[in-house]
Amino acid sequence: WPGVTVEKKEGKLIGHKDVDLVDLPGIYSLSPYTLEEVVARNYLIGEQPDAIINIVDGTNIERNLYLTTQIIELGIPVLMAINMMDIVRKNGDKINIKALGEKLGCEVVEISALKKTGIKETAEKAIEIAKSGKSVQRVHHFADDVESTIAGIEEKLGLAVAENQKRFFAIKLLERDSKISEVLKSAPNVDDEIKALEDKYDDDTESIITNERYQYISSIIGSCVKKARAGKETVSDKIDKIVTNRFLALPIFALIMWGVYYVAVSSLGGIVTDWTNDTLFGEWIQPAVQTFMENAGCSDWLVSLVVEGIIGGLGAPIGFAPQMAIVFLFLSILEDCGYMARVAFIMDRIFRRFGLSGKSFIPFLIGSGCGVPGIMATRTIENEKDRRMTMMTVTNIPCGAKLPIIALIAGALFDGAWWVAPSAYFVGIAAIICSGIILKKTKMFAGDPAPFVMELPAYHMPTVGNVLRSMWERGWSFIKKAGTIITLSTIVVWFLLNFGWTDAGFGMLNFDGLEGAAMEAAQAECVLAKIGNLISWIFTPLGWGDWKMTVAAITGLVAKENVVGTFGQLFGFAEVAEDGQEIWGTLANSMSQIAAYSFLVFNLLCAPCFAAMGAIKREMNNAKWFWFAIGYQCLLAYLVSLCIFQFGTLFTGGGFGIGTVAAIVILIGFLYMLFRPYKESTSLKANTVSSVKAASK
Repeated sequence: WPGVTVEKKEGKLIGHKDVDLVDLPGIYSLSPYTLEEVVARNYLIGEQPDAIINIVDGTNIERNLYLTTQIIELGIPVLMAINMMDIVRKNGDKINIKALGEKLGCEVVEISALKKTGIKETAEKAIEIAKSGKSVQRVHHFADDVESTIAGIEEKLGLAVAENQKRFFAIKLLERDSKISEVLKSAPNVDDEIKALEDKYDDDTESIITNERYQYISSIIGSCVKKARAGKETVSDKIDKIVTNRFLALPIFALIMWGVYYVAVSSLGGIVTDWTNDTLFGEWIQPAVQTFMENAGCSDWLVSLVVEGIIGGLGAPIGFAPQMAIVFLFLSILEDCGYMARVAFIMDRIFRRFGLSGKSFIPFLIGSGCGVPGIMATRTIENEKDRRMTMMTVTNIPCGAKLPIIALIAGALFDGAWWVAPSAYFVGIAAIICSGIILKKTKMFAGDPAPFVMELPAYHMPTVGNVLRSMWERGWSFIKKAGTIITLSTIVVWFLLNFGWTDAGFGMLNFDGLEGAAMEAAQAECVLAKIGNLISWIFTPLGWGDWKMTVAAITGLVAKENVVGTFGQLFGFAEVAEDGQEIWGTLANSMSQIAAYSFLVFNLLCAPCFAAMGAIKREMNNAKWFWFAIGYQCLLAYLVSLCIFQFGTLFTGGGFGIGTVAAIVILIGFLYMLFRPYKESTSLKANTVSSVKAASK
């Protein structure tokens, strides 16, 4: 569906070093309505590739042929590859490849990306067509009066456009394409032609051309495609009656996501993580490296840096990698089988009520792996206000980097309670929905949500290759950060933790043999403690005004994995295990379960890591909007976490104080913003769902 590829991607064709393969965004037409369409069209017009492989869905061929008719008009050699032919045959449908090629004027081949059939042959055929340099012999024609109008505009273009591209540019000018004049050095005036055609048909020219295309496509379908089960209910239809049901859809989605996080964090993932933390790193790697370095005569500071700093700091987040892998595995399966496309359809119903469209869910889905590609995926949203709002909220969905924080809090303070990890996911969704409602009621974001049209692919069994590739791509971002940003961060944290002021002046502190209160007192002299104590008071109303929790949250702004990595150094790596209740021993009086959940929510909702911040800055392309987005994220995280701690403390018998009053004021303000009527846009109401299911009519 649209949004999977947001920009062109380039590579070499295997076995042909002189052949560049460019993957363009998935689109339905060459109209300039979305960024994907603009990216694809500008490349095809500007770069003039030697050949185009037009991949169409054989199960929805009528819908795909609309783009094909436009591509053929570009005057570039075209090879049509009909995909999903295995499903076409399974359904008993028949496509006459030879007749279809003759009708279109281009060569047509059959492929199945799922079964890996016809791929090599398609590549070889594309190379052959590219080398021939022969343009497609266009055989389709519109109505005579439309054709004569197009021919007249072609003459006006003169030498400004290459002969083989004149028809494409003429039609775009006739359609009043707002961006086509930017490509032309001097666009001719075609107002008279447009007026004459519109008067004759009593319709706008874009609709006239669209109608002409579909009339031509219908004539092709009628003679080249035979449907065996036209109108019959498919297996996908039967499943969708349940999973997209108005009343069952959300409970089913919630149950599935609960299952994903339960298995990844509370059961199977917890077992693997415990072994990785306690045994692999705690009992094997750390002691072995320490013994080796001591026997090699390394200085104490170097041993401390490598064992406690680098291994301790890196080992803590890496220990949670198995849980991340399991989450990514399940998400990849859900995407590959076609279920996540249905979730976008389901969420459109909800998002549209609150000012966003289902198109915003695609960035949220991608952001569950890493926030950076999720932010980049907002390019698919043509409405600038919706795009900015989605960018501001997309990192509310827990990404892979936040999973170690969730797992640590759930295991260490909540004894692996089943509800903690899934609740983190739904806190993110709730924050997105509430933000959508509130922001849409301001002048900056008021307006109707962007329309959302999407195909629902037929359900199919996920392929091992696709699932593992998707899991690896999501996990690779973590591995890259572990080898660069997190390593550097652990070294900086180690230095700030191990150097400070003593009676002898500034120098390296000695923590050997210290435990409990003695360790606390010694650590209080380090540079990290001094920095933390300067700002820790800010977080006291949130329940975790301790300098250790403060610096952990601050290092999380560099990379969210640093939160757990910092704990690994502050409390000792061996103790940062999922069942390590003892790591909180020194904070028992100030770090209750309520405070821990407040800390978790703050790290989920506050400004993302530096890499994601950089992506927001690039995509916003405006310094004021960037800082507004970061400020909003931090403020939202602070206010929500404050309310969680203050109300949680009140309801568990903690008493009533100034913090409670502040929380009540915040709650009243929040409810007012949430339920006050829309003033800037009177049409923002829940009307019809704009998602449509793909089906041949």
